[in-house]
Amino acid sequence: MEDSVPRSSVSMFAGLVGASQVLGLLAVVLTGVWMGHYRGGFAWDGSAMEFNLHPLCMVLGLIFLQGDAILVYRVFRNETKRNVKLLHGIIHLLTLIISIIGIVAVFDFHRATKIPDMYSMHSWCGMATLVLFCLQWVMGLLFFLFPVASLWLRAMYLPIHVFCGLTLLVMAIGTSLLGITEKLLFSIMPTYSKFAPEGVLANVLGILLVLFGALVCYLITREEYRRPPNPEEESLSVHFKTLTEDGSPTTP
Repeated sequence: MEDSVPRSSVSMFAGLVGASQVLGLLAVVLTGVWMGHYRGGFAWDGSAMEFNLHPLCMVLGLIFLQGDAILVYRVFRNETKRNVKLLHGIIHLLTLIISIIGIVAVFDFHRATKIPDMYSMHSWCGMATLVLFCLQWVMGLLFFLFPVASLWLRAMYLPIHVFCGLTLLVMAIGTSLLGITEKLLFSIMPTYSKFAPEGVLANVLGILLVLFGALVCYLITREEYRRPPNPEEESLSVHFKTLTEDGSPTTP
């Protein structure tokens, strides 16, 4: 953080980032415990153990890693923009790979057990989230990491890209909450209302996911935690202001 930022703000920022990582890692661990201890473990054989890879991959990928990819612009706020962009893109690539593994696992399980695909609200929201995430990742590559768009187009798209990133994180968390409830109702409906240990663990997992998402959104939207502007960002800002107030900026 910059010397001009109050020390108390620096300490608060570090504490909140640390808390977000603890919450995110706990969520991943609890998902592994749930699927490993209560649901029989993991495999790639078309059985229910293959399905167990689905929630683990989604929590690890579309929630924890996606949240961390968003946070790198705050955590590494004084690193060169190019390096942070690269790290942002790499983490999102890992998110995409892990998420695709999770999607393939659930479809393979459905195929092996003759379960219909894409009929629930969870599946609709999940597929929409993954498709939009893929589109967001490709657009990020084309506009920012390996830009092929003009400066004024990048300036116009930048706030949309930021908004969509947070929206996708919220969508992923909401979809996971739907999935947690659906899985519990399918698996332990007779004992769920009696505070079965598996149900309590899954509910705690849902709360951790909500808290993780809330912390990430808070850190991203607080003005004092923003990355200090560099010449590239100031240029984008000037062009975006010109675009929205006076007309079309000049393309370099």
